[in-house]
This record gives sequence, C-alpha cells and structure tokens, in this order.
Amino acid sequence: MGDEMVKAIDLYQLDSEWPAEYQTMIDQVRRFVNQEVLPTLAQSNEDATFPRAIIDGVRRLGILELHAAGELDPYAYGLVLRELERGSSGLRSFVSVQGSLVMSTIEMFGSEQQKSEWLNPLGTLDKIGCFGLTEPDFGSNPSGMLSTATKTESGYRLNGTKCWITNGTMADVAIIWAKLDGKVNAFLVETDRPGFQANPIKGKWSFRASDTAELVLEGVDIPESNRLPKATSLGYALKSLNKARYGIAWGVIGAAKAALEETINYLKNRPQFAGKPLTTHQLVQSKLAWMATEITSMDLIAKRLAELNCSGKLEPHHISLAKMNNCRKALEVTRTCRELLGANGIHDEYLVGRRMLDLETVITYEGTEHIHSLVIGEYLTGDRAYM
Repeated sequence: MGDEMVKAIDLYQLDSEWPAEYQTMIDQVRRFVNQEVLPTLAQSNEDATFPRAIIDGVRRLGILELHAAGELDPYAYGLVLRELERGSSGLRSFVSVQGSLVMSTIEMFGSEQQKSEWLNPLGTLDKIGCFGLTEPDFGSNPSGMLSTATKTESGYRLNGTKCWITNGTMADVAIIWAKLDGKVNAFLVETDRPGFQANPIKGKWSFRASDTAELVLEGVDIPESNRLPKATSLGYALKSLNKARYGIAWGVIGAAKAALEETINYLKNRPQFAGKPLTTHQLVQSKLAWMATEITSMDLIAKRLAELNCSGKLEPHHISLAKMNNCRKALEVTRTCRELLGANGIHDEYLVGRRMLDLETVITYEGTEHIHSLVIGEYLTGDRAYM
C-alpha cells in the first residue's frame, strides 16, 4: 500500500511525530516487508512452511544485533515489530521469540559465559533459538509442568515434552523450563544433543507459515554450565513472557493497519449499486471509521506502554492490559475487514483472511485474554482469582 493510505489511517498523526531515526527504521522495515516478505507468503501459507529465505533479510536489518547490544530502545523495538507484523504475524513471532524470549532470557538470567557464547550469534541469526515453557496439558497453568531436571554427576538430565514451540524445528538451542527438586529452573539445551527431538505440528489452519513444534526430551544430558543460574522459579519465566507480550501489543497493530489498508483499497475499486464504489455507502464508512478509531487507541496504548517502560514504571498489569486489548481489537478489525471483502475475503489473493486466522493464534499465546483480565482484576481488587 502507498504511504498516502498509511498516513490516512494515522488519524492522530502519531507516526509523523517520531524522531527521524525512528522514521528511517520504519521505512527500512516496511520496504523489506513489501519487497521480500509479502510476495512469499501466499505460497508459504499454502505449503504450511516458514519462509526461511527471509531470515537473510531480517539479518540485514540488524534488528537483533542492536537488541543483543542493548541499543534498541522500547519505542524502536515496538515500531519494528509493528512493521514486521504488517507482513506476517509469523514473521513477527519469529523475531519476538529470538529477541524477547531467547536473547532477553539469557541476558537477564544467564551467566557471563552464557551471554558471551550465545548473544552475539543469536543476534546475527547465525544461531536460532526457541523457548520451551508450554506443555501439552499445561498452557495457562505453567506451574503444573511435568518436565523434570535431575542432577547427575556432571550436570543434569532432562525429561519432558513441550508443545506449541515457535522456531522449534529450526532452533540450534532451546531454553527449556523444567522442575529441579520441585522448583522451576531454566536450562540451555543444544538441539543436537542425544534424546532431543523437535517434531513439526501439522494440520494448523492458523500460523501456517510459522515453524511450530513439539519438543520431546528423553534423557537429554547437559553440563552444569547449561543451567541459567538466575532463573530459579516460575516467576522468572513470567518475566521473560512479559518481554514477549510487550512486543505482541505493538505487533498486532501492524496486522490491523495492513488489513484496513487493503480493505479500503479494495472497496474504493469495487463498484456496487449504480456503479458507485462501496466506500460511498454509509454503513461501510461507519465500519471503516470504527476500525480506524480502534487502531488509533491501540497505537496510543502501545506508545504509553513504551513510555512506562522507558521510565522504569512498567508493571505486569500494564502489559496485560495492552496485550489483552490490542489482540482483541486487532482480531475484531481483521474479522470486519474480511466481512467487507465478501467472498474475496476468504481467497488467498487477498491477505485479510490470513491475518484474521493468524491473530486467532496471537490472541491465545503468551497468555489468553482471560488470563490477562485476571492479572488486571488482581491489581484492581487485590484478590487473586486464577490460583
């Protein structure tokens, strides 16, 4: 879509107020998405495979290298993820897992040796990581996990199964959360170790162009040095998840904006009744106005989230509000866009339907909206309702 359409959707002129370096970054990522990502997605979605060719493009952007060096502030990181999700929720998820979950977890909880060994190659995408917390029977209740780590003479032996793991089949290293003497700990597990299997999850109708796996660990031995020394309770895993949730709250704005851009362009060129385009009809304009308003509110929430992050005031309920609201609104926007495209909304010639289906995953992972509502409810009442 042209820049004119993007500016038209920016009703509060937020993008025009970003500093020049941010606007340059937005333009670079948007150009990459338009030229290298969008042309590949129809086939990748059809084949149910992650388009690995675009990894080189992500590497050229240098996003994760800046992340590894601590040079990507919360505003810039959020805007980058927003632009990546204009291309694909799966692409944004690939970068989010690599940066927010794997690299940030090592940075926060790893030893100096672990940081030295892993952060640079993960930042350059010479190595790919995944984050193994969720299990087949324990999604919203990770404390019930069954995966275990048993102390051995030289390190630890891991057993368990992790499910719905993004980047799982192509990862070189996995961060595995498991119970050691009944307490949740995190471990770095190289995926070529004996007993480690990554099985692709097939049959998905959402996130088809994303690498989603089941990880099976059967007697996987790792050295003592592979335990993350500062990740010794479930609370640390939730801190990692909040990093990812922050990025999701920004990213879904890109999916919603892209869907609205495509829809307006379609409606302007689709005649209906007396040869007039659909954009001349009152009911259509009412829906477009509602969607643009919701997108503006999502932008404002994300911007405030970044302000709180930069000022050191960010709390879990802030992130839960943004993740819950922005995912729900993005899904509602794309559903409305699909409706406005009529029958064409279910055809892969248009991207609205794929965006809608992918957001069904995004609203579910890293905490469903029900779980996030309980986080907010606990803040409001002081009563914990999810335990």
